[in-house]
Amino acid sequence: MQAVTEKTLILGAGVTGLAAGLASGLPVLEAASGPGGICSSYYLRPDTGDQDRAGYRFEIGGGHWIFGGDPLVLRFLRRLTEMNRYRRRSSVYFADCGLRVPYPLQNHLRHLGADTAARALEEMARPQRPAQTMLEWLETSFGPTLTERFFGPFHELYTAGLHRRIAPQDPYKSPVNLSLALRGAFTDAPPVGYNTEFVYPRRGLDELTRRMARDCRVEYGCRVSALDLEAREVVLEDGRRHPYREILSTLPLNRALTMAGLTVASPADPHTAVLVLNIGARRGAACPDDHWLYVPRSDSGFHRVGFYSNVDPSFLPEGASAGGPGARVAIYVERAFQGDAERPEQASLERYQKRVVEELTSWGFIDGAEVVHPTWIDVAYTWSWPGSPWRNQALEALEAAGVHQVGRYGRWVFQGIADSIRDGFVAGSSWREA
Repeated sequence: MQAVTEKTLILGAGVTGLAAGLASGLPVLEAASGPGGICSSYYLRPDTGDQDRAGYRFEIGGGHWIFGGDPLVLRFLRRLTEMNRYRRRSSVYFADCGLRVPYPLQNHLRHLGADTAARALEEMARPQRPAQTMLEWLETSFGPTLTERFFGPFHELYTAGLHRRIAPQDPYKSPVNLSLALRGAFTDAPPVGYNTEFVYPRRGLDELTRRMARDCRVEYGCRVSALDLEAREVVLEDGRRHPYREILSTLPLNRALTMAGLTVASPADPHTAVLVLNIGARRGAACPDDHWLYVPRSDSGFHRVGFYSNVDPSFLPEGASAGGPGARVAIYVERAFQGDAERPEQASLERYQKRVVEELTSWGFIDGAEVVHPTWIDVAYTWSWPGSPWRNQALEALEAAGVHQVGRYGRWVFQGIADSIRDGFVAGSSWREA
């Protein structure tokens, strides 16, 4: 099996690019010094802050759990490294009253009281109206009571205010089922959604991506600054140029369009950046056992708190315990920013970190932080304007120039790690000859 041409390049050694590299044998250019992209683990010691596998394990993009996916993709992952399986534990957290309601909220109305449950059920039973925006969809799907209590303020934070203007997206994340809502108003309801079960590599995502990269031809330190379509060259930030005939790109669609110097008729669809704050701390007396919490209101502006070590204690430093005296907890906190916002400057970051630690301490989740470390994802979630043809126009313009976009960010769609790996295999195999 040999590659069709050495002039075809893969851009990006995230999970999609690595899968494409495995399937095709083509060279992969990666900006960072290691594989995985935002699906990467790293380690920090609580005593020195040094990067050391004996310390806390964190992830660049927060908790990246592997949900859904083709069984054959999961089989491939298990061949590379040991995988643990988990059942989701998540809740909505109302900090003003300390109330935790199992997720999804609409299926556990009994926790909100009889009056609220009755109003919410009546509103959800009304006929659905057409919705142009995400906020309109939330209001017609869940009614004003639940939208005011949770869905509105949460999406204000989660989309950095875009929910008032963007199109409805990904309804499967929080499905509306009136029969389950009725059941949950009186007793327990079964878990639903796209991530009720998930898997995670026993030794961390870094182990998985290293093993994928082991059989790929990855060249690190290759940050792309431009795609010279006329010369058919990839221009790197350090001035090097790589000639190409075609490109298989996992770069975010908006970035690839800009790098290629292409424009399309429609205004670009929006995205949000996310600041992830990774925290290693002494476990507080009120720290929940959830894997993650959805937060509709926080003084610091974050919308989700995840607990790595509640998923698996291997995220804790060597010798640390997840329970009992001296227990520790590994946490990630997510805050969204709109569009092309710049990463906050160091002084702003330090103020934000201090506020988050104080807020989590006041909630009783932690009792003193040992490690606090921020990461920044400049294209974290992708959205679309109502009726927008931008995505298709951008993909077609790049395709006509020999730049083939693939993966979650490359094609501007929401999907998990397993589906992104599948896309990489399919795309990479199209460059493989028998």
